Amino acid sequence: MTSTAESTRELLLSRIRDVADYPKPGVMFKDITPLLADPVAFTALTDALAELCVRHGATKIVGLEARGFILAAPVAVRAGLGFVPVRKAGKLPGATLRQSYELEYGSAEIEIHAEDLTADDRVMVIDDVLATGGTAEASLELIRRAGAQVVGVSVLMELGFLPGRARLEPALRGAPLEALITV
Repeated sequence: MTSTAESTRELLLSRIRDVADYPKPGVMFKDITPLLADPVAFTALTDALAELCVRHGATKIVGLEARGFILAAPVAVRAGLGFVPVRKAGKLPGATLRQSYELEYGSAEIEIHAEDLTADDRVMVIDDVLATGGTAEASLELIRRAGAQVVGVSVLMELGFLPGRARLEPALRGAPLEALITV
């Protein structure tokens, strides 16, 4: 890791607050709102993610609801790329593609506008946290069903004690998964 990357990592880590017992007892929540409130840290995060998009030749950025939107939109602007939201089912008007996926307890569905991606698009998926990997895995399926190519998944933070990376690995089909921070 370069000294610039390490200093960015340290800055980002210093702005993530641990909140004990949220949203339920025994959970240590990683709150990124202090990072978002700090313009220097938020800019460093945006620049780091934009650099990954450029390095991997992305033409579009997909942001995952909801905090992925907060990160992906400024990255798209910084990198000069289009932004495409992946939303919970029923939130997008018009023709959509829908994908179901399994959660720890139950299932969920996400959607993307069918016309927002084409066969010429090279897509970077951006989210705040990689935990169990279900939403990211489902988004990769949606992107491919829309005809686009996945060039990678980039997250601010990977929860290394959860199985997200292992779950996501087959769905990546060789595309990189890059976490700026692993906790």
